[in-house]
Amino acid sequence: MARRQDSTPGPRAAMIDGAISLMRERGVAATSFADVLARSGAPRGSIYHHFPGGKTQLVEEATVSASKWVGTGIERILDTSDTVGALRALVDIWRTGLEESRYEQGCPIAAAALGTERGARVIAGASFDSWCTLLTTKLTGEGVPDERAGSIATLIVSALEGALILAQAQESSAPLDAVVDELEVLCRSAVSSVR
Repeated sequence: MARRQDSTPGPRAAMIDGAISLMRERGVAATSFADVLARSGAPRGSIYHHFPGGKTQLVEEATVSASKWVGTGIERILDTSDTVGALRALVDIWRTGLEESRYEQGCPIAAAALGTERGARVIAGASFDSWCTLLTTKLTGEGVPDERAGSIATLIVSALEGALILAQAQESSAPLDAVVDELEVLCRSAVSSVR
């Protein structure tokens, strides 16, 4: 999902937004304070004023911020459609974000999950869990039994995150399209089997 920038964020918010953007492009290990400052335009003296815990704190807070933003977007989309329609809408948003960044910006939560900061990995894990919970709730609301809905939700999150990585690496949205087509078949089958 494309990250929405506030119109006039203060130095702290600008640094968090800059860290998210860099994590999406380079991953956690290659995201440095110098690059965050250059991206955000924040003054050098603000680093340890706002992030006394150093890079660890910045990456953790960036992961929390990205997690909230993406989670809210997923929740909003799930509220407006059935599961299949919501998945297609999410893929359309992610495709647009990838294409607009020329496939340079992936998922910040995946970057945190694969990164060097343990705290950020834990936050990413909790974020993925919350997305699975949202999808499980949506599927159970459509009549899919709890256990099956939980399994399908895990598959959806795993497949979409994997497709995002493939799409970024291949510079093509084809993996997203293939995965969402298969997930549509699976979700429709799961819902129709209980009706």
